[in-house]
Amino acid sequence: MQAFSSFYRKEGKKLGFVPTMGALHKGHLELVKQAVRENDVVVCSIFVNPIQFNNPRDLAKYPRAFESDVALLKEVGCEVIFYPTVDEMYPEPVKKVYEFGKLDKVMEGMFRQGHFNGVAVVVKKLFDIVMPHRAYFGEKDYQQLAIIKALVIMENLDVDIVPCATVREVDGLAMSSRNVRLVPEQRRRASLIYETLLKARNMYPVSSVGNIKKEVVNSIDKEPFMELEYFEISDTVTLEPITDKKPDKAVVACIAVYMGDVRLIDNMILNF
Repeated sequence: MQAFSSFYRKEGKKLGFVPTMGALHKGHLELVKQAVRENDVVVCSIFVNPIQFNNPRDLAKYPRAFESDVALLKEVGCEVIFYPTVDEMYPEPVKKVYEFGKLDKVMEGMFRQGHFNGVAVVVKKLFDIVMPHRAYFGEKDYQQLAIIKALVIMENLDVDIVPCATVREVDGLAMSSRNVRLVPEQRRRASLIYETLLKARNMYPVSSVGNIKKEVVNSIDKEPFMELEYFEISDTVTLEPITDKKPDKAVVACIAVYMGDVRLIDNMILNF
């Protein structure tokens, strides 16, 4: 992989990179399409990263569909698939620990300890291997995107991080590899996550942060198929939860919901 990238970089070609864990859907493919438009060569990695899972059952159940992933990537113009094994990525035990301040302590960080360190470790390794000029990440994983931006600064990495808008189903549900694990009735009800974020956005200009959070909790609690893990309204840069509205700053609503043993996340900017 490094030899391939080195060759094209010496030729003056721009390399775009889309890191994934496979089980690709339209959201992933939109990242690849944008990378194809903006670069000479596009690499997509498929690697289910074990060290970012704090729940072994979630790791075991994570969908894997390599053959269909390959077919989809060919259709959208991806030239290279990097598909390493766990032993190749982690020949030695991982000892690296990153310090991201409060960025990795809130929301996802509160419920998935060690998750973002695992993300940072694998992304740094992938960047070192693929050596891209640009790397593409979906805004659906808003906190992850913030962590990766911080990682690039911290490690002084020569790669541009390109955020890409969340791709949604017709009913608003954010596309995710986990959606395939929803049973039909769960899938029908899952659009409530998006509807709840829309309600929060509509309420933000006229309601207090406390009232918005109460309304969201009540909406999810009424749905028997859902269990709310968290809902926060946070500063878009620091990700610190706010208690009072900030008219001069952008804020983002972030939510995590369980439907059975399937965990779904989403977010929405509430102003600006």
